[in-house]
Amino acid sequence: MDILEAIVLGIIQGLTEFLPVSSSGHLELAKAILGDSSVAEESLTFTVVLHFATALSTLVVFKKEVIEIFKGLFQFRWNTEFKFSLKIIISMLPAVIVGLLFEKELESFFGGRILLVGSMLLLTAVLLLLADKAKNTKKEVSFLNAVLIGFSQAIAMLPGVSRSGATISTSVLLGIDRTRAAKFSFLMVVPLIFGKIGKDLLSGDLNLQSSEIIPILAGFIAAFLAGLLACKWMISIVKNSKLSYFSIYCAIIGSIAIGYALLN
Repeated sequence: MDILEAIVLGIIQGLTEFLPVSSSGHLELAKAILGDSSVAEESLTFTVVLHFATALSTLVVFKKEVIEIFKGLFQFRWNTEFKFSLKIIISMLPAVIVGLLFEKELESFFGGRILLVGSMLLLTAVLLLLADKAKNTKKEVSFLNAVLIGFSQAIAMLPGVSRSGATISTSVLLGIDRTRAAKFSFLMVVPLIFGKIGKDLLSGDLNLQSSEIIPILAGFIAAFLAGLLACKWMISIVKNSKLSYFSIYCAIIGSIAIGYALLN
C-alpha cells in the first residue's frame, strides 16, 4: 500500500464513519463493480488503526461528554452523569449480543450480496427522510430509548444500513432532541470500537511491517482529520434538518445497486 492510497482510504473511513451513507454498503458495491480481485483487502492492522483514528476524533469532539461519562461511572451516585453512562452501556448491549451470537451469519452477508445492500440502502433512505420530517423537540434520551436505539445499531450491522443514519433516525423519530440524538449516536459506538480493537489486539493477528509504518501513519492522520470534520458536520446537518440530502443519495445508490443485481 502506498501513501496516497492510505490517505484516500483514511479519508473515506473518516467520512463514512459519521455520514449516514453506510461505509460497509459502499465497500460491497465497490467489490462487486470492480471485482473482488480489483479491491485489495486491507490488512487487519490498517483497519484497526483507521477505526482507532475515528474513535479518537469522536473523543476529541465530545471530550466534555466523555469526561462526564467516566465521572458518572465512578461516582456511583444516581445523578445525571451516572444515568447517562448507564444509557450508553445499555445501548451497546444489542449489538454486542448480536455480534457474539451471530458472527458467522453476519459475515455471510458480506459476500457480494448486492441486492441486499441495495435494499438496505433504500431502508436507510426511508429512515433518513422520516427523521428529516420529524418535529424537533427538547426531549432527552430515556432508558427505553437507549434500548430501542441499541436495537437499531444492531440492525445496522447489515451491509447497506448506515449505523449513524439508523441510530440518529431512530432517536429523532422517538422525539429526542436532534443535537442530543447525534451526540448519543456517536458516543454509543466509541466503546464498541475500542472493544473491537482490544479483541483484535488480544487475538495476536495484528502484524505491522516496518515498510507499512509511514502509509499507516498517513492513513491514521487522514482518518482522524476527516473524522473531526464529518462528526462536526453531521451534528450541524441533523440540527438543521438536512438529512433529506443523504436520503436522496442513498435512494439513488440503492436503486442502482438493485438494478445492477437484477441485471447480473
